[in-house]
Amino acid sequence: MNCNEASALAVAYADGEVDGPRAEAIKEHLATCADCAAASGAVLALRSRIRAEVPVYRASPALRARIMSVATGDASPKVSRERWRWLFGGAAAGCAATVLAWIVGTTLVDWRAGEDLAAEAVAMHVRATLGDHRVEVASSDQHTVKPWLSARLDYSPPVRDVPDMGFVLVGGRLDYLDGKHVATLVYRYRDHVVDVFVRPQSTRGTVTALRTLRGFNVARATGPAFEWVAVSDVSADVLSAFVQRLSKDE
Repeated sequence: MNCNEASALAVAYADGEVDGPRAEAIKEHLATCADCAAASGAVLALRSRIRAEVPVYRASPALRARIMSVATGDASPKVSRERWRWLFGGAAAGCAATVLAWIVGTTLVDWRAGEDLAAEAVAMHVRATLGDHRVEVASSDQHTVKPWLSARLDYSPPVRDVPDMGFVLVGGRLDYLDGKHVATLVYRYRDHVVDVFVRPQSTRGTVTALRTLRGFNVARATGPAFEWVAVSDVSADVLSAFVQRLSKDE
């Protein structure tokens, strides 16, 4: 089984709806393909979140009884005359409740994914600082940092140097954020280290424009094609202005 076949069956496999031979083939493929295994894990994680966090609306005993009455035909003449009016009205109400639940659930899952991404970005920043692994390519020249990153990613991240704001490019490194490899630009602002994660725009795991976690500020901005997430102990207003400038210069 190849990646295209496995990805097409990922959701059905997660729900246990794939038959024995194909399920075994997918299982073997996931054991050898990291990308498909990560995609399958994301489906399972999303399903678990929906089950845990999305509201569930259960029918009352009276509603259940009326549904069974209509379904079996065991109803009085008055109920028979009203059944279709009631059925369509109930269907409309049910659709409205379903749409509301979907909106609330989607918003909750997106918010939680954004929270997780911000926390992951802070963890990456702390780990690099404590492990003295801030840069893998040390250079203040964007024409040195950009080719190094582009050769190791499936996209070419924009690299900017903005010394007029007090931020000096010192290099870059690779990180693993939100399940994918991502470019990290490293800047210095006075005595502060600033990590800027640059990735193609994504609707999944989008953090809010400005957050504070564990004493670190997390600022986000988007440009025409990329998303920028900066982490540092620099003041929130300075960090936010900086990341907005990077996105506009994209």
